Amino acid sequence: MNSRKYSNATFEEIGHLVKAIVSLAVTCCAKDATADCYDKGASALSVKSCDPKSPFPKHSGIASCCVHKGLERKLCLAALNQAPKEFPTYVEQSNEEVCKAFRTDAQTFSTKFLYEYSSNYAQTPLPVIINSTVSYLSMVKDCCTSDKSTSCFLRKRLERQPLHLLTVMSNRLCSRFATYGEDKLKFSAAIMFSQKVPSADPKDVMTIAEQGTQVLSNSCGFHTEKNIENELSEHVRQVCLKFPRDGRVSACCKKSSIDALLCLHSMPAAEPIKLPKLQLPSSAKLCKKGKNQELEKYMCELARRNTKLPEVFIDKLYESMADIVENCCSTENANSCLDKKKVQLSEEIKMYISEGTELCGDYNKYPFSEFKERLVKALSSKTPKLTPKKVEELAEERANLASTCCIINAPPVYCKEKVSNAQITRLKD
Repeated sequence: MNSRKYSNATFEEIGHLVKAIVSLAVTCCAKDATADCYDKGASALSVKSCDPKSPFPKHSGIASCCVHKGLERKLCLAALNQAPKEFPTYVEQSNEEVCKAFRTDAQTFSTKFLYEYSSNYAQTPLPVIINSTVSYLSMVKDCCTSDKSTSCFLRKRLERQPLHLLTVMSNRLCSRFATYGEDKLKFSAAIMFSQKVPSADPKDVMTIAEQGTQVLSNSCGFHTEKNIENELSEHVRQVCLKFPRDGRVSACCKKSSIDALLCLHSMPAAEPIKLPKLQLPSSAKLCKKGKNQELEKYMCELARRNTKLPEVFIDKLYESMADIVENCCSTENANSCLDKKKVQLSEEIKMYISEGTELCGDYNKYPFSEFKERLVKALSSKTPKLTPKKVEELAEERANLASTCCIINAPPVYCKEKVSNAQITRLKD
């Protein structure tokens, strides 16, 4: 649990914290423990946590907790956690390496595995991560003591593959839920399905986005009682019912539920289809009170028509447009303000989509070396005043952006920052 909570802490830091917690439990859960044992022990731990030389996991919020005293400080420290890893670092060792480490020191091997696996899949619901780690350690124990370890590992790995896949998938999905929150995730899911199945009825897309988001709202979290495997299986069933005419969706739906989920999640954006020309919503619709559903609908329609433009670009575009709409709708003459902005909005949207599509379209179309060559030539042509060295630096920056963020299910936090910092077209208020 602490490896999940402090997913960026070192093994040694987690070890110190676990040892301290276990020691407190052993001392204060004894029959002869005094009534104030736990309170005193927890207070001592909070003092130790606030020490600059503390061996416990480091956290940027510790300093703000440590200005408090007593129970308030303890509750503040207990509520701290680190953001989950967007780029997993866990790499499973070979069978030989695993058995060598296990035979050398089984306890240390097991503890280190629990730390590495749990910190990498920090958003996987607790029941799933417990089942998965127990399954893995049982496999290691059985196979490393078997005369036929190779065949044992092969058989056991196949048996636990669905459980491992559930661990990976639930972590990915719950991480997005933790990052986005319910409303933002619903919008994100609608964009994703609009690009993967552009021929689908937008109402069906929104229904599926809402249902999938509700699944994660019910199933993600440290202490959820919902069975995420059953919930995700039902979500897959609903997707298969809503989009039966899409060939790629149908192919995924022939697989078992967890394999179908991976298939649907990994499915790349579809090729664009011919759709009617898209018009900006009227000023009256854009300025309706409450959530800006009209703008969200517009962005989903934009995604249907620009299937190769990754969600992170569309999201940035949406934020910029929402700022303009909000500013205009707060003025005395909102209609006049928006009417004046519409021409500018239309032109800027075209430029933004053109540049984003050009970057990601070329990245997906050409081998990386050729993509980078084309990037250098294009930048040299567009910015003739820049030195060759500066062009090369800019090309490198854009190539890195493309390799990370021009892919399906790109890491949202990392890519949002990269897109914000990149020298690409932006909407101006």
